[in-house]
Amino acid sequence: MKKKIPVKISDAVIILLSLGLTVSSAFAAYVKPQNTAQVFIEGINQRWVFPLDAEETVHVNGPLGETVVRIHEKKVWVESSPCENQTCVAMGHVDWGWVACLPNNVFFMIEGADDFGNNPDSTAW
Repeated sequence: MKKKIPVKISDAVIILLSLGLTVSSAFAAYVKPQNTAQVFIEGINQRWVFPLDAEETVHVNGPLGETVVRIHEKKVWVESSPCENQTCVAMGHVDWGWVACLPNNVFFMIEGADDFGNNPDSTAW
């Protein structure tokens, strides 16, 4: 004959609180709001992630030297680069999409904005 283990009300409350805390922690850790834009900056063996509304200047080392990426007033741009053609600098300020400095192996993209992909490219004619 099996012996029943009595469950007290305090035991049930503790179990429910633990379950609720676990679920809310999982949502807080893994679910980000869809309207939160983030800037991903990558170089050789380097990676940074910032919110788009951050005020940051990032110095990214590459094979040609240092590329400076700036985040200011919800826009991102390559401030300076040691590459010869300076195409990445000429891209100017962007608030969605991506920019790459291929000669120096530096790349950044903005991801997660509500309007991502709905604006025309600033370089489009």
